[in-house]
Amino acid sequence: MSQTTPAWASEARWKKIAIWVTAGSFVLLIFLTFDTLSKVSVGGERVRAYSVINQEIDYRYDEQKKRYQPVIGKGAPLFGRVFSEEEAEKLVTLGKKTVQAKNCMNCHTLLGNGAYYAPDLTKAWLDPGWIDAANRENLMLAFLKDPVSNARSFGSGRRMPNLGITDEEAHGIVAFLKWMSAIDTNGFPNNFKTLNAKE
Repeated sequence: MSQTTPAWASEARWKKIAIWVTAGSFVLLIFLTFDTLSKVSVGGERVRAYSVINQEIDYRYDEQKKRYQPVIGKGAPLFGRVFSEEEAEKLVTLGKKTVQAKNCMNCHTLLGNGAYYAPDLTKAWLDPGWIDAANRENLMLAFLKDPVSNARSFGSGRRMPNLGITDEEAHGIVAFLKWMSAIDTNGFPNNFKTLNAKE
């Protein structure tokens, strides 16, 4: 007596299903890729244009969305000047490339990636450790150029080494950190109290 394989268990049927599932997943992946790119491209609502460095930025809890999010306010020129979009992009790009070249992620976390030895830099521009908004830029520049003399360990005992950051690179890093603080990161880091400490 020969046993026939039921239709639902046939090898040919499962090969067809595998092909259709793979093809469908591929199409879905392409759609999700383009959807994600549109949401994370610079100049959108979630990732602001580079010229946002000319504005006041804060991070507050939104009751409707039930999460923290960036709040963009009035004009607050960086380094006492208003940058065009092109100038802002050039400065922020210099900062980003410097952060990459100096391997900052070996110690720090940026947008959820990196190490946990040193503070998370995602909202570093808004960190209350800079004391007040009026002195923040100068404190950040001095710290980046000479972290040993301008150490800010806040009792952790961890100190940043001198990485030989130039004045131009330091300005770029500060611009990059300010721009990054305007990115909507879905509430990350959670419960982060800003320099302005507004709820």
